[in-house]
Amino acid sequence: MRRVAALVFMLVAAASLGACNDDDLPPATQFTPISGTVTDSVSHQPIAGATVIVDTVLTATTDANGKFTIAKVPSGIVDYIVKAKGYADLSASVNVEPGKAFDLSVAMQQPTPP
Repeated sequence: MRRVAALVFMLVAAASLGACNDDDLPPATQFTPISGTVTDSVSHQPIAGATVIVDTVLTATTDANGKFTIAKVPSGIVDYIVKAKGYADLSASVNVEPGKAFDLSVAMQQPTPP
């Protein structure tokens, strides 16, 4: 009896899965590359080792020239924060279009003394 019940369950499950199609699903999220340069706001020199965090999960670290790239960022409104030792954190939001490379170049400021 258990074998018959298990067989019936598997047949019902297979039939319902076979009836699924992707016609009603929204298109997959499109991505865009974000790259840029992190510099000092006064000297305009590149900042190496700065961390760029996009949507709290995508990260990149700037190279010796202050440059970074994050290859696949979901398009739409993107929140980001840039952190570098000796500088005040910088955060903002931007709207990135699908498939269009986005330049996110920022100038970091040293924090004001308390």
